[in-house]
Amino acid sequence: MAESQIVQVKDIGPVTFVNNPRAKRIIITIRPRRGVRVALPRHATINDAMDFVYKKEKWINKHLVTIKESQKEQQEINEAFLNIDKKEARKKIKARLKELARLNGFSYGRVSIRNQRTRWGSCSGKNDINLNMKLIALPQELFDYVIFHELVHTQIHNHSKHFWQELDKYVGNGKAKARTLTEYGLGIL
Repeated sequence: MAESQIVQVKDIGPVTFVNNPRAKRIIITIRPRRGVRVALPRHATINDAMDFVYKKEKWINKHLVTIKESQKEQQEINEAFLNIDKKEARKKIKARLKELARLNGFSYGRVSIRNQRTRWGSCSGKNDINLNMKLIALPQELFDYVIFHELVHTQIHNHSKHFWQELDKYVGNGKAKARTLTEYGLGIL
């Protein structure tokens, strides 16, 4: 077999078979946008790999369905982000920031609301807070989490254990919320 070969497999679709001399056994991986990939060790033939793929057909299809559902959810999230009324978003985000800061005794410098591609929010050394207008499309719990994350940074300018303990006083399990936030596409705070 050549270095890699794509084969159309019945009831699965395209499968990429790749020779991998470091592999000790036949390995199947499934990734979004890359699809199904089968690594073959030196001693395996394409027929061995095809047999293995057919034995794992149920498992492969289960994971392909999960990936499709995840991609559909991500597309819905992206569409929600595209349909944001920027003026209204800025107004609501600033109002919520002001309200949560007032109710919990935080103070901050300037506020900037922008359409960012990589960050939900940030806090400068001068306690200026930058927030992403896409926050408006998040569930309320995550919307508030990001705001509290930045407000706590006005007191603790790092991600130390102390920072997470302080954040947890306001949002519960902050690290779990941070992981959930990554499902919405940006995830960096």
